[in-house]
Amino acid sequence: MTVTWEELGWERLAEGVGRCRLPGWDCTAGLVLGAGTALMVDAGSSLAEGARLRTQAQALADRRVTHLALTHPHFDHVFGAAAFAGAELYAAVGTEAVLAHDREELRLDAIRGGLPAPEAEEAADALPRPRHLVSGEWTLDLGEGRQALLANVGPGHTPQDLAVLVPGDPEVVFCGDLVEESGDPQAGPDAVPSRWPAALDRLLSLGGDRALYVPGHGAVVDAAFVRAQRDTLAARFGVSR
Repeated sequence: MTVTWEELGWERLAEGVGRCRLPGWDCTAGLVLGAGTALMVDAGSSLAEGARLRTQAQALADRRVTHLALTHPHFDHVFGAAAFAGAELYAAVGTEAVLAHDREELRLDAIRGGLPAPEAEEAADALPRPRHLVSGEWTLDLGEGRQALLANVGPGHTPQDLAVLVPGDPEVVFCGDLVEESGDPQAGPDAVPSRWPAALDRLLSLGGDRALYVPGHGAVVDAAFVRAQRDTLAARFGVSR
């Protein structure tokens, strides 16, 4: 017998769709249940956190995680990816190069962020390369009418921003760190500020006015919040709209 979302500390967003807020960096991980399938959105900040997510997802789905989508290649969203062995791994084009060649910078960034050095090294060494690279949009068939649309909506927060739209009532959009609710959006050295507002316009076009928008950090928001954050970023970076 499967457990409920609430029993494991997850937030149910729609039928077969939920998310949890992870401790430490307040990152979001999402889960979409299909017919004999389970799609995880982001993997946590360490192998141990990824393993906990995998265990919880399997309890909720009563099956293993079959698909994993990474919203962008920052350590707090990808360092648990190796815990999902056997899952089909999806990411925006360019993510494979970051995970293959920038592991040392990801490791150092994790340590600077507070992850213990042994955990950071272990996760960096184990990072898998995405098998499926999304350049435009990619529809996943999760069985019995359940679909998820993966959309390469960046660049913005990074050059490799992937959103996940789950149709339904309501529709749910997993935004990664293109949207943040628990603090101001973070623009690191790999951000592309001039394109960020346009990436948020793409998110809004995907989900529409009635969708739930799940940020990379913080509480679930609505379209009005995303529009306000888009306008704030446009003003912050001097982007003409």
